[in-house]
Order: sequence, then structure tokens, then C-alpha cells
Amino acid sequence: MIRRLIVLQVILTVYCNCAAGQVRVRIFADKPEASAIFTPVIGDYLLDIYDDKPFILKRGEPVILERYDGRIAVKVRDSQSFICDSLIIKGLTGGDEFYLRINSSQPVRQRYAGNLQCFPDLGKIVFINTCEIEKYIAGVVKAEGGSGRYIEYIKTQALLARTYMYKYFHRHDLDRYNLCDNTHCQAFNGITGDSMIIRAALETKGQVVLDKDSILINSAFHSNCGGETCSSDDVWLSGYPYLKKVTDQYCSASKNAVWTKSIPLSEWRAYLLASGYVNSGNDPSVFNFTQLTRQKDYRLGSFSIPFSKIRTDLNLRSAFFSISVKDNMAILKGRGYGHGVGLCQEGAMVMASRGLKYSDIISFYFSGVIITNVNNRKKAEDL
Repeated sequence: MIRRLIVLQVILTVYCNCAAGQVRVRIFADKPEASAIFTPVIGDYLLDIYDDKPFILKRGEPVILERYDGRIAVKVRDSQSFICDSLIIKGLTGGDEFYLRINSSQPVRQRYAGNLQCFPDLGKIVFINTCEIEKYIAGVVKAEGGSGRYIEYIKTQALLARTYMYKYFHRHDLDRYNLCDNTHCQAFNGITGDSMIIRAALETKGQVVLDKDSILINSAFHSNCGGETCSSDDVWLSGYPYLKKVTDQYCSASKNAVWTKSIPLSEWRAYLLASGYVNSGNDPSVFNFTQLTRQKDYRLGSFSIPFSKIRTDLNLRSAFFSISVKDNMAILKGRGYGHGVGLCQEGAMVMASRGLKYSDIISFYFSGVIITNVNNRKKAEDL
């Protein structure tokens, strides 16, 4: 028991001493692992299990990590093996990078920078990557926004990713890290070698987006708004004054601007009945509904249901669609892809292609916001 308390104290000390300019990310957070392989690819690493002599790992030298009876089994060079309660693998040069491969039914290998800490928890190995913030931001931009030809679009995504990171930096404090790598926080599939993304992160270093009260904004984005973004209070329980409906003339010709889905009329009717609709007759034209501008609810007489709920229930591309009945089919003709709140990525790409700056793009989609250094934000203790 004393040994485990000491190990926990060491883990907490490592967490609290995370250097300024770094972020601790739980990686492979939703991947069930059977085992993992750590391999240095740049620099040398030190494998430290806290209570024994550390190992120096050279480039290309793999370390196998497996769960074993509530602890971690470690296999290093020359088949040397041992069991420990936790470990940290620390880069020694400052520019160190490694691969981590998760061995499971669907193996995944991704590249990371910085250090890796491992400890068992609830039958899994928790992997925490400590890396420089801008390398993390570049990785998030690659995962969330993809590559692009226009630097101003990439800078826009970098600002939104950085704003999100600082806004939710303490989300997982009780778990001993800052953020996870899936959609609960932000997607992060490791570092990227994309030179434009790296440049965008560095050229906007430290910049975030604040509202008029100097509070970090909810930096929402989606793929395509279909020509009109959504007010946040039409989608979420709470609204934000900077997330209002915006007419977007930029995304209408992009690939995700329109979509169509056909549903048998019997299935459409059954879905509505299950949602509380009372059938008032057999005339199928009663189901027709035209949504020229975004509406919150689909209405049939006194019955209504939020378009956002229909989208979720039926796994539709967006909540911006009209309905017409033809040949016993309900034809859903939709616009856009995603929840429609905040930045329209495809619209932002077009804006950047026409020479608009990232500050112009941010101001277009987020009303009355300020782009400034993160040190100018109002912190939680000030609220």
C-alpha cells in the first residue's frame, strides 16, 4: 500500500510540474489495447520506473508494454523484462520524437513528440503524452481541419484549436492530464510534418479568440453550413452572443453544400408517430415542409419536433433540410454538413482562397470577438 501511495505521489508530482508551454494529452484514450510498442525515432530517451536504475533508449530501440495483474510488464533490450506500477519515458534532447503502436484487433501506430507516461487504471494502461503546445496545436489542426492550400484557413483552425485547448485545459485535472485525444476534447492523432500547418501554428503562437468580456469563446466549427450558420441556442441548451446566424455566401459551391436522402413514407410516418405525432389523415402532402432559411422545428399542425433531433435520430448530414413526398417516399433535400454553429470550414477555405486574412474569417463567423494573446484572457479565478 505504501509503495502504491509513493507511485501515485510521483505521478501527481510529474503532472503538477508540467512545464509552461506544454500540454499533457491522454493518447489512444478510446482504444482498447492488448499491448503497446514504444520506439524512439528522433533523439535518445530515458526510461524511468522511479524506484530502480533508469534505461537509456537509443533511436529505433523498441519497448514493449503490456498489462499484467494490475501493473505494467515492460520488455526492453536483450529480452530483459520487469514489472512496474508506472513509468515515464523522457526525451533527453528537447526535440525528441517517438512512435507508439497499440496492438489490438485493429493496430494503430502514431508519431508523437516529447515524453510518455504510463500507468494502469481500471484494467487499461493510460498513456499520457507531454509535448509542446504548438506541436499539439499543429496535430489537432491536421486531425480536425485537414491539410489545405491556403495558409489563412490553416491559421484560422489553429486559433480555434488553441482557444479550445486553453478553455478546457483543466477538464481532466482529476485524471492527471489536461485533455484527451478524441472528440470528448479535440481530435489529436499525433504530430504532423505538414509544413504549412506547422508554420500556421508558429505564426499564430499564443493567439486565441475572446468574447467582449475577455473570456475564451466556444470555438465551434463544422464542415459546411449550407449557406447559413445556426444560432447556438437553436442547437444547444445555452446560447452565446457571438454564435448567431450568419448568411454565408462562400460555401454554396463546395462539396458538402447539398445532400439528398430518401426514406420510405411508411418509415417516416412511423418515426413521427413514435415521436408523438398523432396521424390526422392519409394525405401524404401534410408531411411536406420547406426550409428556405434555418428553422428550429419541423411542424405538422400542432405537432413539432426539433430538426436537430431528427438529424441525430436519423444520422443525417445536417438539420437544414426540406421534405417532400413523392411516390410513397419522403425526400429530404438538405444543405450543409454538421451542426451549423460557428465556423463553416468550407466557407473559410473559400474566403482564404480569395485573399481574406484569418482575422477576417474569424470576425465573419464569430460576432464581436477579439483576437489577442492568451495572457489577456480572463481566467477562472477572475470570474
